[in-house]
Amino acid sequence: MELLKFMVDFILHIDVHLGQIISTYGIATYAILFGIIFMETGLVFTPFLPGDSLLFAAGAFAALESLNLSLLLILMIIAAILGDTANYWIGHFFGKKIIAHPKIPIDESHIKETQKFFNKHGGKTIILARFMPFIRTFAPFVAGIGQMSYGMFISYNIIGGMLWVSIATLTGYFFGNIEFVKKNFSLVIIGVVIISLLPIMFEIISRKLRKNPGK
Repeated sequence: MELLKFMVDFILHIDVHLGQIISTYGIATYAILFGIIFMETGLVFTPFLPGDSLLFAAGAFAALESLNLSLLLILMIIAAILGDTANYWIGHFFGKKIIAHPKIPIDESHIKETQKFFNKHGGKTIILARFMPFIRTFAPFVAGIGQMSYGMFISYNIIGGMLWVSIATLTGYFFGNIEFVKKNFSLVIIGVVIISLLPIMFEIISRKLRKNPGK
C-alpha cells in the first residue's frame, strides 16, 4: 500500500521529483532514467514504474537544458530496446515457470489481455504495446513464451522503442514548458496516462460488444 501511494505521488508530481533527482545526482540522472525505463520494459514484475510520464517530464527538462536532448533520446531508446529484449528472453526461457509459481506476484489478467492483443495484432503488438502501460511490459514477455522468432521480435522491438521514446520525449520537449502545462503539470500527466490507457479500454469494450451483440 505504501509503495502504491509513493508511485502515485511520484507520477503525479514527476516534474518535482525529477527536478530533485537532477539537482542531486547531476549527470548520474541519465543512469537513473536508463534504469527506470529498462526495468519498466524489461522486468515483468515492475509494470507499475512510470514510462510515458517519465519520458515526457525528461523531455520538458531537456527543453530547459537541464538534460541534453540528444543524449537523453539515445540512452532512453537503448534502454527501451534492451529492456524488451531482456523481457523476451526471460519469457522464452522461464515464462511458464514464472507464471505458474504461486509466490511470484504477476497478475495473470494482464498476461491474458496481452495474449488476446497478440492474437488480434500479431507481431505488430510489440510496436503498439509500447504506447500502452502494463501491456508494454507484458508484450515482450508473452512474445518470448509464444516462441515468436527473435529475428521478427527484434525488428518490431527496435521500431517500437525508437517511436515510443522519440514521441514521448519530444512531446515533453516541445510542449512541457508551455505556461499552462507548467502550471497544471499533474493534470497533464493524468491526461497522458488516460490517453495511453484508451487503446486498452477500447479493446476491452469492443471485445465485450462482440460477445454480446444483442445487448
